Amino acid sequence: MLNFLRTRPAQGQGAQMTPAEAIKGAQAGDVTVIDVRDVNEVSMTGKARGAIHIPLMMLRFQADPRHPDFHPDLDTSKPVAVYCASGARSQMATQMLRQMGFESVHNIGGLSHWSAAGGEIER
Repeated sequence: MLNFLRTRPAQGQGAQMTPAEAIKGAQAGDVTVIDVRDVNEVSMTGKARGAIHIPLMMLRFQADPRHPDFHPDLDTSKPVAVYCASGARSQMATQMLRQMGFESVHNIGGLSHWSAAGGEIER
């Protein structure tokens, strides 16, 4: 379903992570989930349980390990699953994160993909 939103992995990135795999990894503490939607979107719909909310406009600051505003819950060596509303902004975010040194970054689409795969939403 909506496979057109799935992206091909970048060179050296390996297989693409599915929303179900992201949920399982997040529950085990092995995957960091990032929501890159705007503050208003998150306040209206909630976010994936346990996800870190970093709006796309702030990602360059909060996800860059060299920046003073680097988010303390991010680890460049840990797999990261990124989502937005539909998958477009999260695709941009995956490219940015890879440029900043994150080794394994995956676009899992939108919040609806997370929910459809059985992921919980927190308000």
